Amino acid sequence: MSERTATQLPACPVETTLSLISDKWKVLILRDLLPGTKRFGELKKSIGHVSQKVLTAQLREMEASGLLTRTVYAEVPPRVEYTLTDLGYSLKPILDAMWDWGEGYQEKCRQ
Repeated sequence: MSERTATQLPACPVETTLSLISDKWKVLILRDLLPGTKRFGELKKSIGHVSQKVLTAQLREMEASGLLTRTVYAEVPPRVEYTLTDLGYSLKPILDAMWDWGEGYQEKCRQ
């Protein structure tokens, strides 16, 4: 994990959080890894219209931030799995709040 010093982090805690999960794909990756470990292909399929290049870049950024771990198994063909770290799992209440808000918004729009 690449460590940031206090001077490299935004002054605002909300901005700090957004800097880690502000990309739409990162939030969907978090959502899909909350139930447990997934392989790259499973993530690509469950997320949808993300390119392999973008998904790879997002996963690398999240790994560098300490939100997930990447495990490579020496098999043929190679198997790579992604798992949330404790830090990644600590974002669950934020995702739950986003879910609840989005659900309420959808209900309001249907009326």
